[in-house]
Amino acid sequence: MVTRRQFLGFGAAAPFLERNHQLAAAEKKRFKIRDVQTMMLQGPRTYTLVKVVSDDGEFGIAEAYGSPGVGERDQVNSLKAWLVGKDPLEIDKLYSLMGEHTKDLSGTRTDGSAHGLMRAVSGIEMALWDLAGKLLGVPTTTLLGGRFRDKVRVYDHETPRDMLDKASCREWAQKVKSDPRGFTGHKFGFPHTRPETDKARDLSNRLLTTKELMQIRQGYENCREAVGWDHAIMVHCHWEYDLRTSIEIAEAIAPIRPMWFEDPLPVEYSDSWKRLCASAHVPICTGENLSRRQGFKDFIINQGCDILHPDLRNSGGFLETRRIADMAEVFALPMANHNTGSQVHTWATCNWAGSIRDYMACETVTGKGDWMDKVLILDQPYIQDGFIRLPEKPGLGIELNPDVVKAHLAPGERWWG
Repeated sequence: MVTRRQFLGFGAAAPFLERNHQLAAAEKKRFKIRDVQTMMLQGPRTYTLVKVVSDDGEFGIAEAYGSPGVGERDQVNSLKAWLVGKDPLEIDKLYSLMGEHTKDLSGTRTDGSAHGLMRAVSGIEMALWDLAGKLLGVPTTTLLGGRFRDKVRVYDHETPRDMLDKASCREWAQKVKSDPRGFTGHKFGFPHTRPETDKARDLSNRLLTTKELMQIRQGYENCREAVGWDHAIMVHCHWEYDLRTSIEIAEAIAPIRPMWFEDPLPVEYSDSWKRLCASAHVPICTGENLSRRQGFKDFIINQGCDILHPDLRNSGGFLETRRIADMAEVFALPMANHNTGSQVHTWATCNWAGSIRDYMACETVTGKGDWMDKVLILDQPYIQDGFIRLPEKPGLGIELNPDVVKAHLAPGERWWG
């Protein structure tokens, strides 16, 4: 018979204690970053892939900004020496201090160094999350707090050939409704009057003429009439208008009830964004060129937009953008994502989106049935019924297709450099 004293000491309990000790030792295994690699694809844009390799050979993959992000590969490579030897699971610490006190970066990066490496750091950070999921044997969405949805809506950029021609709009509607990928969200801008046909148009300012505003209204009404109400339309701008004109555009498009009106005013926050939100009868969306919580906070606190639209490659990667979403949730603002990346970044963004409670849709330039849809080896359809279904595999579930990637490397590139 084993006494309580014996069990708690070194008697019959010894085998159990030894086993627990072994388990504890295994749990305390420390990983180190062995290498950081880059590889660039060439398509309609360039796409900068990032690979972080641990000392046991496991690796994580993500995408930093490509074109027009000139020099992203060099920035990623400049951070390699700082990263090698560090624990890849300490993601927040690595993100916060990445490159600190190196020759290419004085001070701390997240405190606003003059050498802005946010796009490079964002790509590395996301690759670390893929690696962490693989090392720990769970999907990245689990590490980010859990999955609120099993599939994420994606939207495309299909646009009518001529918005002012109803026949052209009907042709467009038929095309998007018959797309085998089933997109039900479409973002596109509007044509401007050519100067030779409207002498009142001054291209040097940020105004639109009455004629242009009426054409915008008519064009989008033609699209809505053709496609019906089962498809969402997002109205796209590129930060090119003043406040008065932005309010007028919002009024012009209000009858079609767009999912959102995107980026009419200049990028940085001003109280004009707040006034636009207060005046418009359509949701205002912005955020693709903003970085870190500091870039988003004024929009959130001052209600300067209705929908936040970060690009994870700009905003700081998964954890930082999750913090932005948490801040937005306090003010009841939902999230969506800008994304002009390859299939790699589309897949990664949808993984992130799965962990966000109030989420709308993810942009993509893929989903056209060409090689861009074959960069990853998938055991499921890529886009189905306008959604991407989230994988159950560890990490982000990313496996590159070597044949497709090698066939579309940027000039001078080799497989993982």
